[in-house]
Amino acid sequence: MATINGKSVALPAIVDLDALDSVRDLLADAVEQGATTVSCAGVERISTNALFLLMSAAETARRQSTEFAVVEPSATMLAAVDRLGLGEQFAGLVKG
Repeated sequence: MATINGKSVALPAIVDLDALDSVRDLLADAVEQGATTVSCAGVERISTNALFLLMSAAETARRQSTEFAVVEPSATMLAAVDRLGLGEQFAGLVKG
């Protein structure tokens, strides 16, 4: 996994409403510590809210002047991004 010299977070296979609280906490802690890389390689199912959560974490990182990147997005995740018309928002987040 490519990292950006900071905290790495791997999303679970299923990122649905039941997983959001723990994912939010992981992302908040990671962004608070600095540069954050989020691996999405193992994502098999992702909710719309989870995609918005990633965008929110990226915005928080931007406001704190720290790096934030989504790496290794699974085909399932990319399909969800495309289906929801969020390609432009994720274009700047996906690295590598």
